[in-house]
Amino acid sequence: MLGQTARMAHHFTCRVYYEDTDLAGIVYYANYLKFIERARTEWVRSRGIDQRALKQNDGIVFAVRRVEADYLRPAVFDDQLTVATTLAQATGARLVLNQTVTRDGDTLFEAVVTLVALAENGRPARVPDAVRAALDLAV
Repeated sequence: MLGQTARMAHHFTCRVYYEDTDLAGIVYYANYLKFIERARTEWVRSRGIDQRALKQNDGIVFAVRRVEADYLRPAVFDDQLTVATTLAQATGARLVLNQTVTRDGDTLFEAVVTLVALAENGRPARVPDAVRAALDLAV
């Protein structure tokens, strides 16, 4: 079950650099995945979760299992983008996030990202209780 805090969107802003664009002058499609990855990292950090310590102390890392992406409108060089990240669902070893990239309130890109917690052997592992608590999930 998700608490109210877990459903609140986290916002991350980033700028489109020349290196993010293709020959047509628009953001290369794969770079949206980089933008949302950075936003997920900052979302986790904002919840007080240290991913290095999680790996070092618990042997747990998060890996992307699935991405469902919709490219709606192009972003271009020098745009300032906002990535909203919201936790939509959680199970013992899995988190499903909704992520939206906007520019001045216009939605450019939407993704549903499924993350899994993995143990050092590469097998799914239960999300540690401390992480569940930080994400406002039932422990």
